[in-house]
Amino acid sequence: MRLDVRPILYAPGKRLDFQFEMDLSDAGIPCPVAVEGTVRNMAGLLELELAAKAELDLTCDRCGKAFAREKEISYRCTLAEEVQNEDNDEIVLLEDGKADVGDLARTAFILGLDTKTLCSEDCKGLCSRCGADLNLGPCSCKKEPDPRLAALGRLLENK
Repeated sequence: MRLDVRPILYAPGKRLDFQFEMDLSDAGIPCPVAVEGTVRNMAGLLELELAAKAELDLTCDRCGKAFAREKEISYRCTLAEEVQNEDNDEIVLLEDGKADVGDLARTAFILGLDTKTLCSEDCKGLCSRCGADLNLGPCSCKKEPDPRLAALGRLLENK
């Protein structure tokens, strides 16, 4: 979505609100992502703030259980017609008085996704031997002793 900011470009104190939905199915996110935000003219400086959120259907990386969780990403940058300092990543150039807030929201949301998803902070995962879900209780596998301590185990057997 391209947002025309020309109405507030030279009007300090003015603001422009926006909201839209994005389709990120091509990025593996099947549900729509709701975006809302504001562009404010702060003494001639355009500040963009947006929030993108969606209810994601996820799979736990430890136990494989499916779960749903809302994900919200916030993004903030400065909009400018020309860049004075090339090193500042927080400045986005306007093209003909317009900003591509759809592309900004898309990039921010995708980069803000977790690389590892867990159904809960204390998920115990699956047993590496029998595959039992350890969140439901301990499995029936006999634990093998650490081979580095096998000599100590033999000492205990001799008594």
